[in-house]
Amino acid sequence: MKKILVLLLLVALGCTKEDVVQQETQLIINPIDRCVNGFAGNYPCKDYDLLAHVTLEEMAGENTSGNDSWGWVDQVTQKEYALMCTNKGVSFIDITNPETVTIVGFLETRTENSLWRDVKIYNNVAYIVSEAADHGMQIFNLNRLREVVNPPVQFAEDAAFTEFGSAHNIVINQSKGYAYPVGTSREGTFKGGPLFINIQDVFKPVAEGGFLDYSHDAQVVTYNGPDTDYVGKEILISSNETEVIIVDVTDKANPLEIATITYPNIGYTHQGWFTEDFNYFLLGDELDEKDFGGNTRTIIFDFKDLDNPKFHFDYFGPTLAIDHNGYVKGNLFYQASYTAGVRIIDISNIENKEIKEVGFFDTYPENNSTDFNGAWNVYPFLPSGNIIVSDINRGLFVIRKSKS
Repeated sequence: MKKILVLLLLVALGCTKEDVVQQETQLIINPIDRCVNGFAGNYPCKDYDLLAHVTLEEMAGENTSGNDSWGWVDQVTQKEYALMCTNKGVSFIDITNPETVTIVGFLETRTENSLWRDVKIYNNVAYIVSEAADHGMQIFNLNRLREVVNPPVQFAEDAAFTEFGSAHNIVINQSKGYAYPVGTSREGTFKGGPLFINIQDVFKPVAEGGFLDYSHDAQVVTYNGPDTDYVGKEILISSNETEVIIVDVTDKANPLEIATITYPNIGYTHQGWFTEDFNYFLLGDELDEKDFGGNTRTIIFDFKDLDNPKFHFDYFGPTLAIDHNGYVKGNLFYQASYTAGVRIIDISNIENKEIKEVGFFDTYPENNSTDFNGAWNVYPFLPSGNIIVSDINRGLFVIRKSKS
């Protein structure tokens, strides 16, 4: 049915039969599914519409599974792109007009397939890591996307950094031009702790050390919060399986641990994100729902004094799903919660220990069980307001807040 719609659209645009044959694989037609009476098409929702959906098979063929994702805006054309990671590599998808999405191309894994792959961006260049053996860091010039004439194409990397093997994730501090692969080999020099890689010369990274403490995920910021001792410093907040560690990484040769903090019922300290004012840190534990029961829990810390972080309160969502990755934009916290999809939480009253869910879009309608299916990641930072969601089972979704 989708291919027929593509053909009809291209014919309506005046394309020849040859044009249709050449172009029918690049366009994916997505009629907007409004969130009406709790559903957008087949997907449960509240106040968020489905703008586009690209399946894993359309991206990379059979036996494909999804994982992480990120977004990019071409400053020359103002086009918006989703970078969708899979077990096989990364797909680059033009989502500027979600009703006619274009799969621009695909970059294969450097070594072997893996269920874990991650991408971040600095200065129009994508840096890609994976838990695939000996993968290192792929480097890809995103400006190449605007040069593609007949998508989709098979891309080759522009460069590679191979001074480490596998990594679970990668973090980039945009303001300083440093990349931080995390979850590297525990047999390495820094035992899986964050590596410090200077990427200011984007295609020629330089290793500048690391921090000796295993890190599963992290956020690195140039601090501008209430703790005047650290304003202007480069601060790393590391989620380390059993605790959160705050580290001053301004001097790469001499990183300084500032503080650590734990909390009750630790399952697996997974990932967290600062509020924009740097007052609070919202943490997700990936195994607490499974190990201890109860609804989705987000642990909120008071980070106004980085030397003395404090537990603030727990927020419990409305389902039993496991929370995975979450990000703050303004007064909203966007949380990828596996089988419960993406949950949108108003944190404007976080100081008074009151936050509340104000919307959701469920990419996994089968159930909201405590299981590892569904939404892996959410990217809410596109200037259009469109939101990227990557799903393990169903691929890429583009959603947007419903218009009142």
